[in-house]
Amino acid sequence: MPIEIVMCDITQMKVDAVVNAANTSLLGGGGVDGAIHRAAGPALLEACKKLNGCKTGDAKITDGYKLPARYIIHTPGPVYKDGKSGEADLLASCYRRCLALAAEHGCKSVAFPCISTGIYGYPKKEAAGIAFGEIRTFLHKNGDFLHVYIVCFDKESFGIYKAL
Repeated sequence: MPIEIVMCDITQMKVDAVVNAANTSLLGGGGVDGAIHRAAGPALLEACKKLNGCKTGDAKITDGYKLPARYIIHTPGPVYKDGKSGEADLLASCYRRCLALAAEHGCKSVAFPCISTGIYGYPKKEAAGIAFGEIRTFLHKNGDFLHVYIVCFDKESFGIYKAL
């Protein structure tokens, strides 16, 4: 299946869609979200204001603006509490909704960050298992038309994804 793990700056990915690990306001923040907003430019913030936020586990799409990607798919991942508060279902939903939006918009390539594993505290190995499971299921059901990149920011995450 066309899944590739890379370690680089997601804002430099030349893909049809880049996934933004956003907060529910979609108005920018830290980590990946902040980097994407800075790289895409102020037009992204204006577009996000019109979306009226996004629920955790859902996704919304905008143009890519100054990014080399055609689209940005914004998805608020869950804040990890105890692993017993529905976090796994919400994280899985993030991946499903992003992949569905990518397909709806004719994307042939999409780059995912490691959703919720930064300041939201999701254990990296658990999150990687969920990500792979959802991506594999989607590709199996829908065909291998989509090339999926998992973009890791650090060596630890890269090692976890490569091991899977």
